[in-house]
Amino acid sequence: MNPELPVPIVNADSLPYWEGAKEKRLMIRRCRACSVTHFLPRHLCPACWSEDLEWIQSSGRGIVHSFTVIRRAPMEAYRKQVPYVVALVDLEEGPRMMANILGADALETRIGDAVTVCYEERAEGSVVVQFQRSTA
Repeated sequence: MNPELPVPIVNADSLPYWEGAKEKRLMIRRCRACSVTHFLPRHLCPACWSEDLEWIQSSGRGIVHSFTVIRRAPMEAYRKQVPYVVALVDLEEGPRMMANILGADALETRIGDAVTVCYEERAEGSVVVQFQRSTA
């Protein structure tokens, strides 16, 4: 648990995403009108602007599209975390999302690495979706 790190700010559009994270499920949106899956949670489909959206559970598997190593803490709460990896992950279902890569081998992250979802507990019972390098 990382109680010193910031907790998510939840709104009506993202509430099911954060509730899923607490249940260790990565939830993403799919448009019923055009079948496009997307991330970040939002009220309208970014492809066709339909409001007919549903929540689906992602497999939690993806590929690192790009990454950077943060070596300077952006705020005091992250000072103990540096260096750490922030990556763009292409999920199996199509959307791309940004998250940290956690684990002892996180600094070995490379473009094209397979990753799987993991969950980081924070204060106030909140849970943040993160990823770890996959050994499979």
